[in-house]
Amino acid sequence: MIDKTIRMNYLYDFYHALLTEKQNQYMSMYYLDDWSLGEIAEHFSISRQAVYDNIRRTELLLEEYEEKLQLLKKYEERRSKLNELRDLLEDSSDTKLKQLIAGLEKIE
Repeated sequence: MIDKTIRMNYLYDFYHALLTEKQNQYMSMYYLDDWSLGEIAEHFSISRQAVYDNIRRTELLLEEYEEKLQLLKKYEERRSKLNELRDLLEDSSDTKLKQLIAGLEKIE
């Protein structure tokens, strides 16, 4: 469950601009604000099942976007390579390279 939550948070961060306003509201409340399905349903005066269905469809849509665009995969690969570089330079005195890596990490 926690892995799915983290993955959905990342996917939402990358692709939220492609979602409708209602999808954004439901996903934000459910994943970012930790609202229950019942709380979201009560807030919008709809059924819990309607909220559940919308969230599940949106999750599938986010996975579909990731399959096509692979922004999360590329992000994870960049992070991995930056970590490798940082580890290689750990004992180095090359401050210019360390500053460059720090600058790249800030961009992420």
